[in-house]
Amino acid sequence: MKSSHLPLNALRAFEASARHLSFTRAGLELRVTQAAVSHQVKGLEETLGVELFRRLPRGLALTDEGQALLPTIAASFENIRATLNRFEDGRLREVLTVGVVGTFATGWLLSRLAAFERAHPYIDLRLLTNNNRVDIAGEGLDFAIRFGDGLWHGTEATRLFAASLTPVCAPQIAKKLRRPADLERQPLLRSYRPDEWRLWFAEAGIASPTITGTIFDSSITMAEVAARGAGVALLPASMFAHELREGRLMRPFKIEIVLGAYWLTSLRSKRPTAAMLAFKNWLLDSVAASNPGGLSA
Repeated sequence: MKSSHLPLNALRAFEASARHLSFTRAGLELRVTQAAVSHQVKGLEETLGVELFRRLPRGLALTDEGQALLPTIAASFENIRATLNRFEDGRLREVLTVGVVGTFATGWLLSRLAAFERAHPYIDLRLLTNNNRVDIAGEGLDFAIRFGDGLWHGTEATRLFAASLTPVCAPQIAKKLRRPADLERQPLLRSYRPDEWRLWFAEAGIASPTITGTIFDSSITMAEVAARGAGVALLPASMFAHELREGRLMRPFKIEIVLGAYWLTSLRSKRPTAAMLAFKNWLLDSVAASNPGGLSA
């Protein structure tokens, strides 16, 4: 059977009949008579040279051949429906899937998403948060916004802005901290990147104490623990501006270190779609507007 002669009406009749196991109910769904559905299915069976249904006194039963054909036909019609549903006012809605490290999502991106949606109403943005460990290809992402040095194998990375790390803690602890050496008497909360505190103490001009205790894979979780008075966290203060304004967190010292930046990354092998280009341009414009110098966040 040539693909140019696919009996689409007959395939639709078969799919509906297989779901209902009834020509009558299939006819009601398709708004044709029971006889028309039966005729179309019979024609499809003759074209394929197999029986797709066993005709029973009360309804239908799929044959082995019908069982084999149904999943492919059902999935094909569902894909067609999904694609047609993406058209709105004569335009195709595009899906854009972006993975975002949670700190950047809550500290910068979420408050700006409404502006993106207003500017690009025909893009359906799907946002997946992570703890900075992401597999772009494996997770089917168009973009990943992550923190680091910008050197990830097989990816194109566009720098957004640096993220300066500085100690933050609850107000009751901040009152006890007058100089960096006072941190030695406080629990120091750690991320999975082991050298951060050592490098901060080096920037402060003193030796780093031995740091033990819980290791966190999420800056958001670590910030919450710090806000509850359980220790001092080394975090990108700009991503926790809300908590600092509210006074849940405080910065006892102005000393900062820059160990990386936030980057917009995508696979080099992936050809950018119109939705990807729109999001990238919007993101870079928004970063420039919020951080004109492109310096530390």
